[in-house]
Amino acid sequence: MTTYHCPGCGTISPVDSATWCCPHCRGPWDLDFTASPVPLTALPGRVNSLWRYEEALPLSAPATSLGEGRTPLVPLTGTVSAKLDFLTPTLSFKDRGAVMLAELARRLEAQGVIARVIADSSGNAGTAVAAYCARARLDCTVYVPEATSAKKLEQIQAHGARLELVPGDREATADAARAAADLPGVFYASHVYNPYFLHGTKTYVYEMWEDLGGRLPEAIVVPVGNGTLLLGAAQALTELHTHGLIDSRPQLIAVQAQAVSPLAAAFRAGADGLLAAPPAAPTPAAPTPAAPTLAEGIAIPNPPRARQILRAVREWGGTFLTVTEDELRAAQRDLAARGLFVESTGVACWAAAGTWTDRTAVVPLCGAGLKTGLAP
Repeated sequence: MTTYHCPGCGTISPVDSATWCCPHCRGPWDLDFTASPVPLTALPGRVNSLWRYEEALPLSAPATSLGEGRTPLVPLTGTVSAKLDFLTPTLSFKDRGAVMLAELARRLEAQGVIARVIADSSGNAGTAVAAYCARARLDCTVYVPEATSAKKLEQIQAHGARLELVPGDREATADAARAAADLPGVFYASHVYNPYFLHGTKTYVYEMWEDLGGRLPEAIVVPVGNGTLLLGAAQALTELHTHGLIDSRPQLIAVQAQAVSPLAAAFRAGADGLLAAPPAAPTPAAPTPAAPTLAEGIAIPNPPRARQILRAVREWGGTFLTVTEDELRAAQRDLAARGLFVESTGVACWAAAGTWTDRTAVVPLCGAGLKTGLAP
């Protein structure tokens, strides 16, 4: 195993300490790991999962794999293709990172470092962690907002994980999980704070590169909440470019729901981090809970890796786009009419399609429509 390092203050920690964040600034970890070049010509005949890119991964020979990855790339228009990342074991792209976290936790548990796993999620990441912990025979608890889709809750429980329903929004759920993460013997399988997750999601781009014969499209468009797919994509782009495996530099385009778009606002303001929030209005005595957007999976008002996300989009010549609730509804129905039933978060990039259909692009369809149903 390698070491964690904090990009904020430079603190270093061994991976087998199971420390979930920097103990000094409480920021998320990065990983001291250098990928080796992945030989395109050697890939035929390798295992048909994301583990075929073994040179680029910080873990190898997994016991937890469910065959994740290698999802189809399907044309939508003459220039735009969709990567069907809802065709994974738990029906969302979060499987790519969850398998890395569960494999790491399995090894730490075997060493006696940890005894149980916790995670927090709006649904998909929690489901993925629950499934892979079941595969690894790990004790697992998942914290979710109380308004989480009943179908996602059922899926988490089906894998044997305990549910902790947290009153309030996604931020309240994360706070509850982080408090539990500080207890002894706990591995926090955080898709936000643990960088192993990002090394799983980066395989999304490696697959695209392989399927396009060692090329990439002019634009890679991803939905962004906590930014785990975007940061994984940026990592893969950096590795492929550094190793001379791609000549061009694709644009990295980020999409947020207009209702919850702190990163888009910061990008447009030219800021390096999130903008300061305006003073909060007085809280009513009995507030009425409401989902701020149909794209619940990216409704993150304060992403911990905000600075890294903004830097990555600028480094790869990209931009931020936002989509309305009506555009999300229309995009979900349009994709369904094309034979693809995708959950309302997963259609965000297609909802923004009119902005960049003048160039070759790939959009991820990140979660199956069965998880939430058709948006009203």
